[in-house]
Amino acid sequence: MTTTDSRIYQLELKVLYEISGIMRQVLFLDQALGSILKILSDSLAMERATVTLKDGRTGVLRICASHSLGPEEKRRGVYEPNEGVTGLIFRKVQPMVVPDIGKEPLFLNKTGARDLEKEAISFIGVPIVLNGEPIGVLSVDRLFGSDVSSTEDVRFLTIVATLISHFVHLNHQIQKREKTLVNENRSLRAEISEKYNHFFAVGVSPAMQTLKEMIRKVAPSRASVLLLGESGTGKTLTARIIHELSQRGRCPFIKVNCAALPDNLIESELFGHEKGAFTGAQNTQRGRFEEAESGTLFLDEIGELPLGVQAKLLRFLQDREFERLGSGHTRKLDVRIVAATNMDLATAVEAGKFRGDLYHRLNVFPISIPPLRHRKADIPLLADYFIGKMSRDYGKPIQFSLEVIDLLIRYNWPGNVRELENLIERLYILAEDIMIGPGLLPSAMRRSCREVRPSSPLEVPSIETLEKEAIVEALERNNWIQQRAAREIGLTSRQMGYRVKKFGLDDLINQGKKSRQPLPGSRASPGQSAGREA
Repeated sequence: MTTTDSRIYQLELKVLYEISGIMRQVLFLDQALGSILKILSDSLAMERATVTLKDGRTGVLRICASHSLGPEEKRRGVYEPNEGVTGLIFRKVQPMVVPDIGKEPLFLNKTGARDLEKEAISFIGVPIVLNGEPIGVLSVDRLFGSDVSSTEDVRFLTIVATLISHFVHLNHQIQKREKTLVNENRSLRAEISEKYNHFFAVGVSPAMQTLKEMIRKVAPSRASVLLLGESGTGKTLTARIIHELSQRGRCPFIKVNCAALPDNLIESELFGHEKGAFTGAQNTQRGRFEEAESGTLFLDEIGELPLGVQAKLLRFLQDREFERLGSGHTRKLDVRIVAATNMDLATAVEAGKFRGDLYHRLNVFPISIPPLRHRKADIPLLADYFIGKMSRDYGKPIQFSLEVIDLLIRYNWPGNVRELENLIERLYILAEDIMIGPGLLPSAMRRSCREVRPSSPLEVPSIETLEKEAIVEALERNNWIQQRAAREIGLTSRQMGYRVKKFGLDDLINQGKKSRQPLPGSRASPGQSAGREA
């Protein structure tokens, strides 16, 4: 090997080493490719180095990165796959050397970056190939000296083109994964928004109005939340909504069902473990707390936690510190705790089954989610909501007879909203006609309703009275504007209009309009009193 060959070989190794260090910039493809081309120019005197890639949407070849080309010159660098020297290299998937571009008819000089009359420039281009298919072209200008052969340049640029193909592939994989995550996140947020707007807003009962207000108040805070309620009332959904409405909404929401894990595994599941911490611990594992970093950890059925694990949870709530099982290294985390239970924790404390200090730490902001039997005015609205949902899923409409609605209202609903949704899906599967009569309801449900049939006809109208009062309160809060009141309590304008006629509220609304106050931010026009509508 001559001294010149040795020098060039050392330079090329140095360039390849520097290019390999750019891999960390793979998230920013144009920037990474620009850095590679600058290295080629600075170290090997390869001028106007350019990467031209196939546009996946249009199929044309477009300059995506360059060195020493201005923005306008780069913009002009667009080629059809059968156009010019660049198109020929791409189409034939073979390198090409043009000794003097001024004498080559195929060389189009589309960028206008070269003065063909003043310069004798050589052009070298090699295909960029991924999985056997061309995806672009790497090209450089060269002023050849007697010490460098075009064959050596082609060999080296082919190696660089291979590295570039890996850059492009990694970048596309990352973009694809990122797009998938964005779509999943958007879909999840849309689902949560839809459930929030229709599940919690579909409710005119005072209990649900109170629940919505408490959620709005606690969600933006850092406080721990304890959700209390029977199975099927919506504790998990409430926890998810609190998370989504908080500043942690873009961070993880991790759910752990404390009752579903064996006592000997739950500590490791929550706090993680080190390799060899116990028999079978062959690898170090992060716990759910670490997975929820900067987000929310939802501990469902918190009353089922073993006392030993309760002590570690208490320490975390106090100091935000914990250790993995088998480790002496203390870790600090920023995680919000939302817990839920259908157990009476105060009674569990008295029985010695739950730590009193942990109970008081968790009970900073308790929220009781009402059972369905305590919000019977919402049952027709919830039924309407689930009917609409099932109509979209099953592609057919159904309606409930008045007798079925009466039975739904009088039923005790031990499974709460979950039971109502499951029942309506069952009815969709069984229904052969649009109108659903009581015969399709489970016999146990019909029997239960007969057993609690009221001796006085006043019991069922009292539910209508409750619904009427809630409608009137919503109208009052919204300045007697039906559309705004409907939106607040989760009704459509048509449903609100039906209830206004049903309860004979037209006169009351007209009286309210005459005495209503201007909406916030509005001004009374000249000649219009502040308390009256023009």
